[in-house]
Amino acid sequence: MERQGGEGARTGRPRDSRVDASILAATRQVLAETGYVRLTVDAVAARAGVGKAAIYRRYATKQEMVFAATVHSMTLETPADAGSFSADLAALIDDILATLGNPVALVTVPGLLADVTADAGLTARFRQTFVERQRDCVKEVLDRAVRRGELGEAPDLDVVHAMLVGPVFAWLFMMGRQDRGAFAAELAARLAAAFTR
Repeated sequence: MERQGGEGARTGRPRDSRVDASILAATRQVLAETGYVRLTVDAVAARAGVGKAAIYRRYATKQEMVFAATVHSMTLETPADAGSFSADLAALIDDILATLGNPVALVTVPGLLADVTADAGLTARFRQTFVERQRDCVKEVLDRAVRRGELGEAPDLDVVHAMLVGPVFAWLFMMGRQDRGAFAAELAARLAAAFTR
């Protein structure tokens, strides 16, 4: 697996956001043309018009670059306050459906996750970076519900995170469903009812 310095090794001048955007756009374009398995950092660098070093200053591995381009980057934001625990959960689920259900992600994520879970080092980095950012979003939604008085205390964060992401994976990748709105609302209502009972 292609691996270099990555985000932890960044020093010096600030990154150019135009280069960031061109790398992510190039990754999506090359993925659409070649698929995940045949995608290389060299091909993305050539398409983006940058050197490989520019990519490795941002992403330690091909897998991190692909995840950022197809699922979410480290700038993932929590959905705006929707006014209730159930509505916040629905917005969060809808965001997960939108990111995992985009056409490039649908054909990329299974192979990407197979690579990540086969490598202990990659698994650890993903947990420390992308997964932690997802957990931050879930935590904010739980904290809002506690502040509103909808929850007496926040339930176990990992359990809630798994209960949000797991059904979405099943919906998209096992059942091949693409419809979002009704599923997000139904799942959110059931989860909110379970946690506020």
